[in-house]
Amino acid sequence: MKKLYFLLPLILLGCKSNTSSVNDIDYKVSQTEVSDFLKYLSSDELEGRETGTKGIEKAAVFLEDFFKKNKIKPYFASYRDTLTNFKSPAYNIVGVLEGTDLVLKKEFVVLSAHYDHIGLENKQQPDVINNGANDDASGVTAVAQMAKYFAKTKSNKRSILFVFFAGEEKGLLGSKSLVEKLKKRNFNLYTQLNIEMIGVPMKRDYLAYVTGFDKSNMAQKINEYTGKNTIGFLPKEAEYKLFYRSDNYSFFEAFGKPCQSISTFDFENFEFYHHVSDEFKVMDISHMTLFIQEFLPAVTKIASTPTEEITMNL
Repeated sequence: MKKLYFLLPLILLGCKSNTSSVNDIDYKVSQTEVSDFLKYLSSDELEGRETGTKGIEKAAVFLEDFFKKNKIKPYFASYRDTLTNFKSPAYNIVGVLEGTDLVLKKEFVVLSAHYDHIGLENKQQPDVINNGANDDASGVTAVAQMAKYFAKTKSNKRSILFVFFAGEEKGLLGSKSLVEKLKKRNFNLYTQLNIEMIGVPMKRDYLAYVTGFDKSNMAQKINEYTGKNTIGFLPKEAEYKLFYRSDNYSFFEAFGKPCQSISTFDFENFEFYHHVSDEFKVMDISHMTLFIQEFLPAVTKIASTPTEEITMNL
């Protein structure tokens, strides 16, 4: 998540059923694959994945290889979308799965997360690598597993753009750069789900929250689609205006459509925000696997409903 300077002191100290439920998804997310993916993306080898460094280049290659392995095509000439607003070469990694419906495939759902982090500490200390396991290798892992699911099941009637952003920690640069290009292509956006910091669970009666809860009916529709109390309202999110702090905001600003981030970081369950201890070993892999599994019916419905059911609130 884009650095929240004013938050550091704080950080350091049932729905109605629907015909689509979790049990309707005949697909099991592999906990081993979730673990292996996250472990590499947050490993010391990648040196904190700061935009423009050798570490994030290794991450880019890893993500490109993942798309190739799962037969997800590049949206542009290659998977690499060069940032137009960063001094040295930097890339979003962008893949696409065309929708299966002749009409609905003209509409796009964007599933995204940022794969950059804040790199190395300048001061001398035993550990200098900000591995960024929760922020946001966890979100990238979730989006990757959703991409694998759709590539295998072909259950998306709408087209899906899978985006791993660079430059988020530099000021949402990757998403700002990409939306300019998409607007020029008359990109037909339905909605965006951006996944941010889902590596540890909350002690609440819902699984996750969306930023900008009242801006659209996304929370209500996700709960309807999962048949569970999947999304709840987090007052701290509204207080600190997290809607404006991640890559969903660039898309909302450009397209005026429901574009929101989904997270399980609630200011109480994780004390290592932008800290060298944000490492793989403190991630809850079972929770992450459950999170991805529970969202599959929701993203499937979002990608397949005959009409655009997720709408902005007036």
